[in-house]
Amino acid sequence: MSYRIDEIDERILYHLADDARNTTATEIAETVDVTPVTIRHRIKQLEEHGIIDGYTASIDYELAGEKTRHQFTCTAPVESRRQLAADALSISGVIDVRVLLSGTRNLVVVAVGNDTDDTARITRELAELGLDIDREDIVQSAVTQPYQPYSPDAGHALSVADFRSLSGGSELVELTVSEAAEVAGRTLQEVGENGLFDDEILIINVERGDRKFTPKGSTTIESGDVITLFSREPIPQATIDRFDGEPSEETTQ
Repeated sequence: MSYRIDEIDERILYHLADDARNTTATEIAETVDVTPVTIRHRIKQLEEHGIIDGYTASIDYELAGEKTRHQFTCTAPVESRRQLAADALSISGVIDVRVLLSGTRNLVVVAVGNDTDDTARITRELAELGLDIDREDIVQSAVTQPYQPYSPDAGHALSVADFRSLSGGSELVELTVSEAAEVAGRTLQEVGENGLFDDEILIINVERGDRKFTPKGSTTIESGDVITLFSREPIPQATIDRFDGEPSEETTQ
């Protein structure tokens, strides 16, 4: 089953890529206005769907033992490059292999060697796999950073709503309830009695921490809840605003 990430997931991925060891669920939760339990549940989902496929340490091999890193730019037959990439990883000393969408120079291998003899061995074993080595470089340093469009400073505000259009003009909207939301702290019955959104709009699912359930009239909407709305018509912006805490024109008049 495919998993489509939303902006909460993007922020999670950004913070984990920046410093997974020293970033807590509570710290991430504070940046997206949901509970730490929700963040931990989202991380588990990202792991289960393979979007987060592991956590690794960034190692300075030169400081670890005066070793050198070498980058080999290779050409592999297009039809077998993925298999050759897997084979290259089995060579002692190889720490990273990247497959490129190119006819030539389509495999980049990074290896750590103790000395020139060790590097020569790695070079020989790569060639024995059937790889043509086009270039060999010594890696002096490498700098990485999280994917900037997932950053809270990327220039766009976190939206509480994720819209999905369905056939026949119906709409499915996923909303995160903010602390200042007009509906926060009210039961669904109270929301309906106060006319906070149309009777035609249905709340079909609530995600609260690691729980997902179908709400009843007595269910209280809490800040941090991720709520799924369904409507046969486009959902008015005034309804969205009541989850976000921003006053709409209708509620201020």
